[in-house]
Amino acid sequence: MPSPIRVSAQNGIFSFFKSPFYYAQNRRGSFFVGFNSTYKIGVIKMKIRKFAYQLLATLALTTNITGGQAVVAQADEPIRIGANLELSGYGSAYGIPILDNLRMAADEINEAGGLLGGRQIEIIEYDNTSNKTEAAAIATRLSDENVSSIIGPATSDMIFASRPTAIESLIPTLYPVGTADELTLDDQGNVLDNIFRLAFTYSFQGRAAARFATEELGATTAVAIIDQSNDYSVGLGDPFMEEFETLGGTIVDRQYYYSGDQDFMGILTALSSKEFDVIYLPGFFTEGGTIIRQARELGITQPILSGHGLASDTLIEIAGAANISNLYITSMFHTGSENPLAQTYIENFTARYGEAPDTFDALSYDAAHLIFTAIEAAGSDDPEAIRQALETVSYEGVTGFFEYDEYHSAVNTAPMLQYENGEVIKTFEVEGN
Repeated sequence: MPSPIRVSAQNGIFSFFKSPFYYAQNRRGSFFVGFNSTYKIGVIKMKIRKFAYQLLATLALTTNITGGQAVVAQADEPIRIGANLELSGYGSAYGIPILDNLRMAADEINEAGGLLGGRQIEIIEYDNTSNKTEAAAIATRLSDENVSSIIGPATSDMIFASRPTAIESLIPTLYPVGTADELTLDDQGNVLDNIFRLAFTYSFQGRAAARFATEELGATTAVAIIDQSNDYSVGLGDPFMEEFETLGGTIVDRQYYYSGDQDFMGILTALSSKEFDVIYLPGFFTEGGTIIRQARELGITQPILSGHGLASDTLIEIAGAANISNLYITSMFHTGSENPLAQTYIENFTARYGEAPDTFDALSYDAAHLIFTAIEAAGSDDPEAIRQALETVSYEGVTGFFEYDEYHSAVNTAPMLQYENGEVIKTFEVEGN
C-alpha cells in the first residue's frame, strides 16, 4: 500500500487566474496534485518515488483493453464527474450548494489548465427532485455514462435510496454533507469499498454536544426537541441523550415534531414550565430557526445547542439576529475562520455568488477539491485508481484537515461555535469520541 499522502496549501510555481496549485507530500517527497485559492507565487517540488511514478505513467497512457488493443485517453477528453443532487424539492436547500461549489471548484481547475496534463473537468449533473426513486435511477444513469466519480446526494433519504446502485457500480462516491453513522458501512458493519463521506457522523456531533454541555456549560439537566420524521435529527438526538446521561446528566423531557411544522408553541409551552439547563435542538435551519425564534419570544433563555444542520445564514433570516444568542452549534466552518484558505474561499465565493458561503457550501467545495486531488494523486480518471487514492490521501482545505479512517469517515475535530446576536463570538474545540 502506498504511503499516506499529505496535501497542504503551499504556494504554486505559477499563478493561474485565481488559484495556484497544491502539492501532495508523502514521506519520500512531493508531487503536484491540485491547487489552492491563494495568489502568491512559490515553488512546486517534484520528487516521485517508484510507486507514484508508475501511477503517473499510467496517466500518460490510460487504457481500456478491447480485443487486445489499447485505447489511449486523449488530452482533450474531459474528466467526467457525476452529480446526483436535490436541485428541487425539500432537499434543494442542501443539494443546490453542492452543485454551486462543484461548479466553482471545477471552473477554477479548468481555468488553471485542467487535470492530468490539461484535461478539463465536465460535470454531469442530474436533479433527483428529492425523490428516492429518481435518486436511485440517476445513480444507474451516471454509472452507464462512465463517470469517474460521483458526488451526492445530499440528504440521508436520497443517499440510502441510491446507495445500492452506487455500491454495485464500484464508482467512488463521496457524500459531502451526509452524516448517518452507517452511511459508509454495510448491514454487517463492514466498510463499503467505494463509499466516502466528508461531514461529521451523527453520533460524533451528538456526543460532542453532550460533552460540551457538561464540561463547558456545567449543565446537569437538559431537554431535547427532535424532528421524529428526520433521520438526521434523530441520529444526533439519541447519541446526545445517551452521552449526556453517561456523563451524569438528566434528560428532563423530550419533545417531538415533524419536518414542515411551523407552529411549535405547544411543545415550547410544555417545556417552559420545566427546570433545565440546556436545550438540544438537532435538525435543520428550516424548522430550527422558527423554534429558536418562538422559544425566545416565549421567554425561554437557556442555551440552545445544535448540529451543523443549523449552520446557515438563512437561520438568522428565519429566527432574527437578536434571537441567535446563547446558541452553540457544532460546525465545520464559519465565515470568521482564521484559516487563510477559508478566507480566500469566502472572498472568491462572495464575488461569484453575491453572498457569503455557509457550512454546506464549504464542505461541498472541499469535497470537490478532494476528488480532484485524488484524481491527480492516482494519475488517472479510472474509478478504481481514484478510489484507492481517496483511501490514502490527506487533504487540508477550507474546513480543515482531513484523512480517512478505516471506515471511510473523514477524521476531523468538532468546533463548537458560540453565537450572540447572530454573530460567532467564540470557537471551542470539542472531542466527539
